[in-house]
Amino acid sequence: MSATAVVSPLVRSDPQKLSFIAPMPRLTAGGADWVADVQRLEVLGFDTVCISEHLTNGWQLSALAAMAYAAASTTRLRILSLVLQNDLYHPALLAKHIATLDVLSGGRVEIGIGAGWQAGDYRAVGIRFDPGRTRVARLAEAVDVIRAYFACPTVNFAGDFYEVTEMEALPRCVQQPGPPILMGAGGPAMLDLAGRRADIVGIHAAIAHDSIEKSVPELTADSIAAKIDRVRTAAAAAQRPAPRLQFMCYHVRLTDGPAAVGPPSSWAKDIEARHSDLAGSPAVLVGTAAECADALLRWSADFGITYWHLGQDVHASARIIEHVRSRERVNRGTA
Repeated sequence: MSATAVVSPLVRSDPQKLSFIAPMPRLTAGGADWVADVQRLEVLGFDTVCISEHLTNGWQLSALAAMAYAAASTTRLRILSLVLQNDLYHPALLAKHIATLDVLSGGRVEIGIGAGWQAGDYRAVGIRFDPGRTRVARLAEAVDVIRAYFACPTVNFAGDFYEVTEMEALPRCVQQPGPPILMGAGGPAMLDLAGRRADIVGIHAAIAHDSIEKSVPELTADSIAAKIDRVRTAAAAAQRPAPRLQFMCYHVRLTDGPAAVGPPSSWAKDIEARHSDLAGSPAVLVGTAAECADALLRWSADFGITYWHLGQDVHASARIIEHVRSRERVNRGTA
């Protein structure tokens, strides 16, 4: 396998059915309580549980270890890294970790991977924080290595950043041609790369020097539509189907239930300050549970987003999901 890109067919889901991501529970007590919290997510109707990865600012869990334990503790939930930092791993070893998880979970793993953006994480472990163009180029090669591992019995790869020689690609994944690869993207370079390489693209604001306030204007409806169009244009240029789209609602508030559980999103204050600028944007989800479900179905039709993260309050999210499922049954004529 050379440095030529390997592009897999896309994993297809029911285009009429929205899927919902829950955040991995925090470790607030013992392991048994954490497992119970993960298992509760299945009961609440989520499709996937995700975990982010940072090394600073109080981040607790090892992403890969938590993914493995969550997979072993559940029977239906898919397990997603949202996202791993590419520069913390050699992609061939990461692919082996993911393939192992895929086999042991019965094919329930999805790998989200990004170029890394928090300089503090790099500083914490003495890794150089290269310019964005370098990190993006390295990520592109890493995804090629991971694709090669999933697709080939033996991996040989020679690129500018990575070299792999006669590595046996074992175990073989349950999901074929491999677990879906999600790439989060906000800026032009990442949107183009994700369109060319990813199975799933997480649409984000580009973070301006870690400043949330300066990034909020990128969450307008027009900006999100432009980002999605860029992803689809890149996919078309690569002669592949458009990736599935994932999005996180940055500010969610139900008006017909108890107060939100847990701290608000770090984006909430800045979003509320510019609420009028974000009219019609899926970044803001406010209303009754039924109204929020209607908004999600409308945005799915308008933007093509079918994979949703509704924030930290899983009980509020579960109420919205219940209404979405009810409407889907009506639309299918099975209510």
